[in-house]
Amino acid sequence: MEKVLTLLSFGDQGWGDELLQGAMVTISVALATLPFGLTLGLLIALASRSKSRWISGFATLYTTVFRGVPELLTLYIIYFGGQILIQRLWSGLGFEGSLSISPFLAGMVALGLVLAAFSSEVWVGALNSIHIGQREGAAALGLSRGQAFRLVVFPQLMRVALPGLGNNWMVLLKETSLVSVITLHDIMFIATRANVSTKEPFIFFSAALALYFFFSLLSAWGIGRMETRLNRGYVR
Repeated sequence: MEKVLTLLSFGDQGWGDELLQGAMVTISVALATLPFGLTLGLLIALASRSKSRWISGFATLYTTVFRGVPELLTLYIIYFGGQILIQRLWSGLGFEGSLSISPFLAGMVALGLVLAAFSSEVWVGALNSIHIGQREGAAALGLSRGQAFRLVVFPQLMRVALPGLGNNWMVLLKETSLVSVITLHDIMFIATRANVSTKEPFIFFSAALALYFFFSLLSAWGIGRMETRLNRGYVR
């Protein structure tokens, strides 16, 4: 037990500082990805309901591709392929030097694209549950389409979509572990490096498990509070 406490302690002898920093990186990636992925997912959901076959077809193709491709492969394509593409464009424009994508940005974009594909299905289901009379009533009151969506549709949309979006968040929180493969110093990267250094896999991977479990419990509590707030005054 003393050895465990020493290895997980803060300071020069332990890895507590590094694990805490890794936890902050994990949460930062997840929080940065969430608004990007959910906003893009909502746009994809709206596009899938478009009367234009081209727009709705693009939305269907998007969700099919990013739901069918492994998240790790998407991450590799964005990180390695994106850097190659940007460098070629940079050189093609006649500029010298090199450009690169940071692991944090690559992780956020890759996970955000995947989150958008899955959250779009949640948004579509929520949109279908809102009766057209809500929009017609808003139009009768003189609200523009944008105002009707923001003031009438979206609050109801969030109440219906929140349980599904909460599940998407929980999945995203675990998928952030993938960014360790592109050298971003998250929980899994630090735990793996500590294991290599100390040859104590059980201690450090158990610590990583505890951190992810703590974040999951905290998230479940927060989502529950949000659901309670959004359902105030709603009669089933």
